[in-house]
Amino acid sequence: MYTSVPRAHKRSFRPIRKGAGLSTNVREEIFKEERMLRSISALNTIAAAALALSAWATAAQAADATRVALVPGGPHPYFAAWEKAGQDAMKDFNLGAADYRVPQKWELSVQNSLLESLLSQGYNAFLVFPGDPVGSNSTVQELTENGAPVIATAGCLKEPTTASFCFGTDTGNSAYLGTKELIKAMGGKGRIAHFTGFLVDPNTQLRIDAVEKAAKETNGAVSVVQVIADIDAPEPAEEKINAYLAAHAGDVDGIITTAWVPAVVAANALRKIGDKRIKMVGIDHDEVVLKAIKDGYVDGTMLQNPYGQGYIGSYALDKLRHGCKVKADAPFKTIALTNRFIDSGTVYADKNAVDNYVASMQAITKKIFADFEKTYLTCS
Repeated sequence: MYTSVPRAHKRSFRPIRKGAGLSTNVREEIFKEERMLRSISALNTIAAAALALSAWATAAQAADATRVALVPGGPHPYFAAWEKAGQDAMKDFNLGAADYRVPQKWELSVQNSLLESLLSQGYNAFLVFPGDPVGSNSTVQELTENGAPVIATAGCLKEPTTASFCFGTDTGNSAYLGTKELIKAMGGKGRIAHFTGFLVDPNTQLRIDAVEKAAKETNGAVSVVQVIADIDAPEPAEEKINAYLAAHAGDVDGIITTAWVPAVVAANALRKIGDKRIKMVGIDHDEVVLKAIKDGYVDGTMLQNPYGQGYIGSYALDKLRHGCKVKADAPFKTIALTNRFIDSGTVYADKNAVDNYVASMQAITKKIFADFEKTYLTCS
């Protein structure tokens, strides 16, 4: 049986007005809380948008960051300073990377494979010591065609080349100046033996020619009686230099070394002989050579600047990646392989200067760096 519900107990379905039946203070608190929640929601939206924008900007910046690979022709102590130079350049110039990467051995095919691999890994700028002044050009062209600028460093590529320029020691001039210092130590006359580097090194023939040039300028007072090349590694240097001096020490008055390992081996050999009659001028800054200078077995050494090459070279690559162009009228030097050569600096250090050789090379690096952009680059 259906029973009607009394009117007084029927449920009303009319919406209750917000805050109805609440005190004024309670309603105000509710409104404040709602406004606060809407504000927090808006702030969260803004923060999320800002975070997304920041992440996008960071990703874009990372994608555009310069990642330099510093690649010698093979393992050699001369290039060790490139590692520290790259680390300092990365920090000072905010680079994405500046990594020292060494081929396992001195073979052009090994270096070329490494360069191609580094390109595929995202490196986009290269300092390269050419494994061959002609044979390296095809791989360098591949790098530059993929948007990665290349600077031939410590050794030059033969023109024409797509490398931006060559930055290294004027090896011919360094060898010439070193030979002049040796001739002076010899009293202007006598016989010279020349111990030098790998024949695949584009600098080796330049050095051989320069030593011969300095000797010829004496009009016969000085002659180069022996050139031993392809010995810029411990085993061949030890074997050939020691054998030569064992048989001919009495036949030479001076030794010029124009590669790192021969300088070390020859300095040790003269110390073992114990006769300071033979004068010697070395190259680079191995501790064995420096100590031999202090002890009077070697007269001096021609210092190079591998640190400056790596540091300034990395800086220049970053500039080239971000819109700078090489000046068409830059004051490049012309040498046998290229007409776009920048000298990274060299200095002779004898017993009076050997303790300050680091300061000498730092001063050269600072001077080159201070004027580099305005001298060689056009940057908008």
